[in-house]
Amino acid sequence: MPQKRKLSGSKLFVKKFGGTSVGSIERIEAVAEQITKSAHNGEQQVLVLSAMAGETNRLFALAAQINPRASARELDMLVSTGEQVSIALMSMALQRRGIKAKSLTGDQVQIHTNSQFGRASIERVDTEYLQSLLADGVVPIVAGFQGIDPQGEVTTLGRGGSDTTAVALAAALEADECQIFTDVAGVFTTDPNIDSSARRLDVIGFDVMLEMAKLGAKVLHPDSVEYAERFRVPLRVLSSFEAGQGTLIQFGDESELTIASLVQGIAINKALATLTIEGMFTTSERYQALLGCLTRLKIDVEFISPLRIHEDDPSGRVSFMLAEAKVDTLLNELEGLSESLALGPLIIERQRAKVSLVGKGLQAKMGLLTKMLEVLGNETIHAKLLTTSESKLSTVIDERDLHKAVRALHHAFELNKV
Repeated sequence: MPQKRKLSGSKLFVKKFGGTSVGSIERIEAVAEQITKSAHNGEQQVLVLSAMAGETNRLFALAAQINPRASARELDMLVSTGEQVSIALMSMALQRRGIKAKSLTGDQVQIHTNSQFGRASIERVDTEYLQSLLADGVVPIVAGFQGIDPQGEVTTLGRGGSDTTAVALAAALEADECQIFTDVAGVFTTDPNIDSSARRLDVIGFDVMLEMAKLGAKVLHPDSVEYAERFRVPLRVLSSFEAGQGTLIQFGDESELTIASLVQGIAINKALATLTIEGMFTTSERYQALLGCLTRLKIDVEFISPLRIHEDDPSGRVSFMLAEAKVDTLLNELEGLSESLALGPLIIERQRAKVSLVGKGLQAKMGLLTKMLEVLGNETIHAKLLTTSESKLSTVIDERDLHKAVRALHHAFELNKV
């Protein structure tokens, strides 16, 4: 639970800059200029930085060369260093411009987490040191993605963890706003690289933003949205490359958020595969073994069939979806299970994509699902799997049809219109 102490005086903003925003010396200098102008305008600022673009992957690759099965503790010790490079360089750039700045690791800030290396959760943030720096006119520059566990060990928060760091600091400091600077101008109705008519949303609700993040929208990590919703932290997504108001994620009813339609956006998730296993549900032992295998390998799956055991059912199949990159790893493990548990054939379908309509009250409007299927059918696109909820309608299609599907749905539901 964050410790909350309200700062007095000018407005306080926690600003997070992602890897592309600090991906080169030129980009760091540009961000430093932006922060300097804001400081001269009287803003109090706490910066949270990711590692420079590509650096975390480079560090993971180095570890794989040394030991492909390196311990999670040592991996956290290694990859946490990426952020230390960017925060130190940013501090130097600000100091050269006459701005008092100080780079800080998660340990120095006292960002306390649990002990789940590689996927730690923030439990509390001590703000006394940050408060003292702000009172002295210093801009704290915090390493995102990292913290310390109860034993003083370095932990990381998983991919996208810098977003969560920023939100946690904003909650603890009761900042006026948490601003996430990235390489896009805000949250769009869909990926503008797929449909150039995609619109930037001025405002979006937390519930819809969380669903879009979970369904594949890369602009914000789902954990950070959940944390912001839990502690009621106003979030804004902005571009670090161009001026603009970005998208404000906030609480409010539909009228306050000026929502014109039920469907507010289209989220996509690529590079997926579906896996069907025959004979899985004929005994509970087989199903439990599969779940144990997925847990052990840390593989997330979707659309997994509910457990139904029918001893007289000769098929007992289960189908689920997972990242295509994880298929071979899972198949290696399933070979052993197939021998010991006498599983039936495995059917693998690669190069799949998921397309999701996101909004509010969608499940109650079955006409929306009918329209979605009609639009796809008119484009000769086969919907292979379907799932619905209050806030989403999702289908799995061939990845080769993704762009055609998104453009057709985007126009059919008039998301391109103001």
